[in-house]
Amino acid sequence: MKQNLIFGFPFLNAAGSLGFAPDFHAPLNWDEFGAFITNPISLRPRLPAVAPQIFPLPGGFLLHSGLPNPGFSAALKLYAARWQRARLPVIVHLMADRPEEAARMVRALENLENILAVELGFAPRLADDIPVLAVEMCRGELPLIVALPEEQIFTAGRRCLEAGASALSLAAPRGAIALENGDQVSGRLFGPALFARSLLTVREAARAALPLIGAGGVYSKENASAMLAAGALAVQVDAVLWRGGF
Repeated sequence: MKQNLIFGFPFLNAAGSLGFAPDFHAPLNWDEFGAFITNPISLRPRLPAVAPQIFPLPGGFLLHSGLPNPGFSAALKLYAARWQRARLPVIVHLMADRPEEAARMVRALENLENILAVELGFAPRLADDIPVLAVEMCRGELPLIVALPEEQIFTAGRRCLEAGASALSLAAPRGAIALENGDQVSGRLFGPALFARSLLTVREAARAALPLIGAGGVYSKENASAMLAAGALAVQVDAVLWRGGF
């Protein structure tokens, strides 16, 4: 029987912000978090980008990492026992660009205790049909959260919900910067400058009756409260968790 997606508390960490399993020795008030979201996991291992870097920008930064991870089988061996023992429910974030591979991973996760849901993430610029197909192939016992950029929330997002997803989440936007040598580097954007746009997206999604987990530029409890007041199902917090003080 499919589980319901219910958060006891409204705060979540965003995928990629706190590792693959919760560290309850970290200086966070874990009692305020409704679930722990893992770093993105792919079926096969991924190495870091050739030169992973953080590039400061006005109001935030660009992160170029390559989304390294040990691959799904190794991740289960390394972390599954910690997920099942954790005092928070766990949401496993899967890279779902290949829906048939994502479905294999989801079926394996259905056999684990303490997994609240699966969050499906996608590479940038994928056609709307790919997330929808991933939902159709992955739906089963675990609720599915589909992470999409703002520009796909109202198109692919609605179709994913119709296909059986339980909720949407707002993925980090992408950007690119030019280097002094003439090269360009792309990556995910983070920072408080994103909040105004993210809040608008949450408000518009609520008006359209789309269950959306807000994210992007949330650097304070006041930011999170504003998103919840605008209609967010919950709020993901990202880079501010690296320095504490949320």
